[in-house]
Order: sequence, then C-alpha cells, then structure tokens
Amino acid sequence: MSNTVSQSFARKVEREGVTVAEWVFLRALYDGGHVAPSQLAEGMAMTKGAISKLSDRLLEKSLIERRDNPDDKRAHTLALNQKGRALVPRLAALADENDEEFFSALTLDERRRLAQILRKIVNERELTNVPLD
Repeated sequence: MSNTVSQSFARKVEREGVTVAEWVFLRALYDGGHVAPSQLAEGMAMTKGAISKLSDRLLEKSLIERRDNPDDKRAHTLALNQKGRALVPRLAALADENDEEFFSALTLDERRRLAQILRKIVNERELTNVPLD
C-alpha cells in the first residue's frame, strides 16, 4: 500500500516538473527564508552531498536562489525564488489530493489514529530518511 500511495504522489509532482525529494527540499525552504545547506542537511537528515545535488537540480530548474555569505566567501545560503515560492502551495495541494484519494474511506478519527500509529513507528525506529530521487 505504501508504495502505491508514494508512487501516485510521485507521478503527480513529476507532472509539475519535480521529484518527491525536490518537493521535500522546497517545502523545507518554504518557511525558512535563506538557509545554510548544512542546516538543511541536518533538518532533513541528509548528507551535505545530497543537499548539494538537490540544490544544483533546483537551481537548474530556476526554483531556488543561492546567495554568497558576505562574512564568509566559502559559505552560502539557499532560498526559494518567486517561481519556487509559487510552486510549493500547488505541490502541497497535490499532497492533500493524494491523501484524500487514498484515505478518504477512513473516518477523521481513524485518520488521526493511523497518523498516531505511524508517528509511533517512525519515532521508535528513528526513521529520518528523506527520498533522494
């Protein structure tokens, strides 16, 4: 079931020109303003190398911007540009649509309970992996 839900969402966001990993990255930047790649890596439980690859892809797609740190020429920050900021709510709506498509058979109470159970598993197993594709 998990693969079906994930694959369905992946197809939806790919029609918008991004991968699931890129969506997660964009969402992490949405509330963050200008963020150092090391902060993103820590917050998303990814390596700096993976963050670098994702940021390069999103720069190529003109969805984010990179700014040099005036105090440290070796450092920079990443932020959504106008195009990226406009895309995030559309992708969030696709996520909600995907959830509704698969979980609408459950009552609100059942959905809450399922979310609680899944959070318990995630916490117990210390699952922090983010999609890398």
